[in-house]
Amino acid sequence: MTADAIETKVNFDTQSFPALQNDLYLRAARGEQTERAPVWCMRQAGRYLPEFRAIRVENEFFNVCRTPALATEVTVQPLRRYKGLLDAAIIFSDILVIPQAMGLEVQMVPGKGPYLPEPLRTPEDLKRLKDKAEGFSVDKELDYVYKAITNTRHVLGGQVPLLGFVGAPWTLMAYMVEGGGSKTFAAAKSWLFKHRQAAHELLGRIADVAAQFLIGQVRAGAQALQVFESWAGELGPHDFREFSLPYLARIAATVNAQCPNVPITVFAKGAHYAIESLATETVYDVISLDWTVDPAEARTRATKALEEKNMRDRKVVLQGNLDPTALFADPETIRERTRAMCQAFGASNHIANLGHGMMPAHDPEHLKAFLEEVHEASRQLRE
Repeated sequence: MTADAIETKVNFDTQSFPALQNDLYLRAARGEQTERAPVWCMRQAGRYLPEFRAIRVENEFFNVCRTPALATEVTVQPLRRYKGLLDAAIIFSDILVIPQAMGLEVQMVPGKGPYLPEPLRTPEDLKRLKDKAEGFSVDKELDYVYKAITNTRHVLGGQVPLLGFVGAPWTLMAYMVEGGGSKTFAAAKSWLFKHRQAAHELLGRIADVAAQFLIGQVRAGAQALQVFESWAGELGPHDFREFSLPYLARIAATVNAQCPNVPITVFAKGAHYAIESLATETVYDVISLDWTVDPAEARTRATKALEEKNMRDRKVVLQGNLDPTALFADPETIRERTRAMCQAFGASNHIANLGHGMMPAHDPEHLKAFLEEVHEASRQLRE
């Protein structure tokens, strides 16, 4: 499908959106008790869907991101396939649009992932970034994402809320310095020790761009937000506290000050040690867990930390956290694992999700089994 084929669906009016019909996700994210757990999945729009692959045959990855009609189409594809089973949509984009906006070239290489041909090798390379240049505008650079969000709100017709997102500063810095993914992140982590001041400068600049981008996404129509610290687990507790946590906190505080009614989720993958600090030292409404964390233990730790800081009135919601590889099992095993996940979260409020994103080799019918079981199992726990 080409952009021309769905051009008639484009609507960039931000003043009047269709009324929301399913607010389960938003109620849960705000800490309200719900009749069942809302459920959505990271990368729910992606290569595991044949309809997504059909679009990618004719369109390069970032062309899909930059063409609002196409970004809308792939965003709503899972909503069509799993009608009535998903409680949120997340705009189709990529965390690396921020490095692009700041002046770095980013390519998506088939079969390999992101590639930055001219990464930041030394602190001197910070001069190549254009976020401090006269006339730089986050809104201008990333307007195509805003247009995709606005159009998607109209196409969704109020079925479910629409999430916007960004990559977190440490994760984006890692890509910007490494030039892509890495097994060791030696180049990026060496900056933390060899070029500490420059590392903090870069992290701060990314945080400022990310916060303004999230605020812009809300203006465009995003009803909730998520910050992806995908490489948090590459940092030990000490380094996370210095090089990740302050910038995660800065983003949430900046966005919350201007968009106080918009729920924000943080997903610090691998940072199991940071549950307490994320709960007590940031204003994120939701903490998303990967599959290596026991939900019951996470809830106990977060609750205890809040009580110790005399923050009992603060509500922190947990999200997650089925191991994505469990979707390679047969449907009955998937249902068993999903029931166990729901039971681990208990009857208390939570948002069901995977512990990371969908994978290209996943069977779409297996995701359906997960979604259906969340509906059934979480409702039973609340009866």
